[in-house]
Amino acid sequence: MSVATPPTQNGSLDALGNSGEALIGMAVLGKTAAALALVIAIILICTALLKRWNNHSNRHGAHLRIVGSTAVGNRERIVIVEVEDTWLVVGVGGGRVTLLHERPAAEERPPSAAAAPSRFSQSLSKALATHRRRDSSAPSDPHQTP
Repeated sequence: MSVATPPTQNGSLDALGNSGEALIGMAVLGKTAAALALVIAIILICTALLKRWNNHSNRHGAHLRIVGSTAVGNRERIVIVEVEDTWLVVGVGGGRVTLLHERPAAEERPPSAAAAPSRFSQSLSKALATHRRRDSSAPSDPHQTP
């Protein structure tokens, strides 16, 4: 007489075997997620350390300070940069940087950054208006190319 297992027990053993495989699959998935979280944490820590290290190195070697800037077009700006004891007036736009003027730095600093650009923009608009009036009063030459 052989001992036969009823079909219900055989099905439950299969179910236990399948759930065991599912548990193994979940364990592998958990290990993979933990490894991914570890890699992301290492990347974030390295990024924070590099930012901190770069900030320290910039303080020691860089003597640049932006005194003021104003937009003169959609992509063009006039920027005043202080390098040690010299102010550089620089035009920035179209992927180019052009030195417009160089002068010694002022002894007293501008009172506020908001007041300087408004005075500059008023002076620039006045100069442009004068230039346009002068150009419009000159006789036009049809053979001259713009």
